[in-house]
Amino acid sequence: MLREHRRRGGLSQLALASQAGVSSRHLSFVETGRTRPSREMILTLAEHLDVPLRERNRLLLAGGYAPAYPEHSLRAPEMAPVRAAVRQVLAGHEPYPALTVDRLYNIVDLNDAARTLLGSGVSPALLAPPSNSLRVGLHPQGFAPRVVNLGEWRAHLLRRLQRQVDLTGDEGLSALYEELVALPCDQEEPEVELPGPGDVVVPLRLLYRGNELVFFSTLAVIGTPLEVTASEIVIEAFFPADSATAGFLNEHARATH
Repeated sequence: MLREHRRRGGLSQLALASQAGVSSRHLSFVETGRTRPSREMILTLAEHLDVPLRERNRLLLAGGYAPAYPEHSLRAPEMAPVRAAVRQVLAGHEPYPALTVDRLYNIVDLNDAARTLLGSGVSPALLAPPSNSLRVGLHPQGFAPRVVNLGEWRAHLLRRLQRQVDLTGDEGLSALYEELVALPCDQEEPEVELPGPGDVVVPLRLLYRGNELVFFSTLAVIGTPLEVTASEIVIEAFFPADSATAGFLNEHARATH
């Protein structure tokens, strides 16, 4: 397992051994199973490989040790500060859409703007828990028919997901990628992401009530997680990419509150 993570990270045995302060011969013995690494050695190598906390626990279990990082449901009492922080970020982003997802892009929470704009016209079956944000965005019964630049947006999302699969080897993400890449798309998907006139980011051009709204998104994570669930939470916030979109969203918020 360590060898797989090292190769995904693009490091040679010599490079990793040098970073971790061990001999390349000892690292080779660890990877081939000739030497049983200590708990501290597993954690040190995992740290230098930037292995996700969930996978670090699996490495420890494979080595015969107890997991180092706890995992709680987001609803657990221990996670109350995280829940409160996430909700504060989502609420503070109104009237622009924002949502929180887990490692498989299942929606954990979303603000009112996201619920209204992204959920409009979506099949109830796709919104039933666990609702997956990528599935909702790319499925013909999701909001894909309302995405003006679906080919461009779809290619962007699938490339991002493929990079995550390549980096982590996560079977859940791999299965999600295979499902999404098989969904139909009636627009050409660019092989290379190139900016259109005036673009500095890949835009999401979304139709809503006869208006074309243009967004770009940012991704935020918890900076210093020591718990598995907290380490996997991602907040995706959508910002208006032009003044017309900002004006519409602000006016829509005033009219509905």
